Amino acid sequence: MTEPLRTPEPARVRTPAEEARTLVAAHASGLLATLTSDGDPWGSLVAYGTLPDGAPVLHVSTLAEHGRNLRRDARASLVVAEAAGGEDPLDTGRVTLAGRAEVPAGAEAAAARAAFLAAAESARHYVDFGDFTLYVLRVERVRWVGGYGRMDSVTPDDYRAAEPDPVAGSAASAVQHMNADHADALLAMAAGPAGFTDATAAVCRRADRYGLDLWVTTPRGSAPARVGFAEPCARPDGLRAATVELTRRSRAMLA
Repeated sequence: MTEPLRTPEPARVRTPAEEARTLVAAHASGLLATLTSDGDPWGSLVAYGTLPDGAPVLHVSTLAEHGRNLRRDARASLVVAEAAGGEDPLDTGRVTLAGRAEVPAGAEAAAARAAFLAAAESARHYVDFGDFTLYVLRVERVRWVGGYGRMDSVTPDDYRAAEPDPVAGSAASAVQHMNADHADALLAMAAGPAGFTDATAAVCRRADRYGLDLWVTTPRGSAPARVGFAEPCARPDGLRAATVELTRRSRAMLA
């Protein structure tokens, strides 16, 4: 592995709990696994909403097998995955949430109903039908995979306490923009904060509230690198200001 020639600046990364919460918050459908009356696993594509603690909200009918399964056996798991891209469909993010599905009551029932409708607006036409039931999946186990070499288990408490990344919705377009229009800024980041002083090129692979993941090319070979923002982005539109500051700081290091 090609190493930086100078010690890189420390760069914070999202915790596995933050990765899991961000992925769940970014989607509204997943694969629900339930148990049949024979004890066999049964997978179904379902829509879901989320409560503030990240618990998925399901709205299922007893006309569907998974709805009948949940009524009989509350054990279930939900898999949420990024769309496959590139040459390897497994080199993508996904998370499995396992636990028990419970029917919420009182104020939580109203919050669960609102959360599901926010995620699946068309459900307003049938949300109150008698054969449908709202469930909250009480998360007891979490396993996050970010692709090859990026994975970890997360405690339920850490999952509930983590915050979804506020810039997740704009990260892909920001990465595309940086690679298309700001190759010189990325090269300065690679040569400056990342410590690859002999870098000849750099591309951005990911962006999050804490910084950027780069792929750096040098005469000695290529390597991944991480560069951090001065402060975490607190708003969905915070990436632009953060990358401008990072570019200024990187160029100052090379002056």
